Amino acid sequence: MTNSLDTEQKQNSDTPRIGIAFCILGRPEAVLLARGAGFDFAVVDMEHGPLGMDALGQVATAGLAANFPVWARVGGPRSGDLARVFDCGATGLIVPHVDSVAEAREIVRACRFAPLGGRSIPGPIPTLDYALLSALDFCDQADRAVSIAAMIESAAGLEAVDEIAAVDGIDMLVIGTNDLADGLGLRGQVEHATVLAAFGRIAGAAARHGKEFGVMGLPPHLIASHAPGATLIVATNDTNLLVGGGAQEVARLRS
Repeated sequence: MTNSLDTEQKQNSDTPRIGIAFCILGRPEAVLLARGAGFDFAVVDMEHGPLGMDALGQVATAGLAANFPVWARVGGPRSGDLARVFDCGATGLIVPHVDSVAEAREIVRACRFAPLGGRSIPGPIPTLDYALLSALDFCDQADRAVSIAAMIESAAGLEAVDEIAAVDGIDMLVIGTNDLADGLGLRGQVEHATVLAAFGRIAGAAARHGKEFGVMGLPPHLIASHAPGATLIVATNDTNLLVGGGAQEVARLRS
């Protein structure tokens, strides 16, 4: 019915899932491009850039049909689209700038059905193949079909990380590498010992509370040192690939 079983199998594997963020590619074809390149999942990034709910709906439903998980990153803990991304077919939600346990609890309240949260029950949704289900079955299956990740990327979030990780309904902690370094007063210094220690502290909090651990924006050569236990890695985005790959090709031809 959905890709939840495939996602669960990858979550239980020792091999991390490697994904790409879409910042400008908001068409269904982007799913096949990402899958063809070997990525395990994609993130529709609605925090930065022009993509919105319409693009997410197209990409996410294509992902469901292609058995390719599509996550959504919204603007922050107070976004009005927290639960709506699940109504539109996303199988995962990444919430940036989670700085407190109160914000983590509010995310769960918005995205999980009662009794854990207070999400409003929508009509049939693509994640469940638009099946007509009883309210009881719908809420149970819909809750199990999705994952919620809180991004830790500030000094305040780091300070509260154990409390955030302990919140029932949060499945994963994700580090926003550049914002975390910036929030610690170390802009651009992702290799700094303080940033490395922060990575370890966040990963440790996730492990202590039985949550997954993921990273975004971490250069590949730092994966082994900063995130050896990461189960989810957003390796790059479409704009970086286009600009970086294009620049290399132009340089090669000009030489």
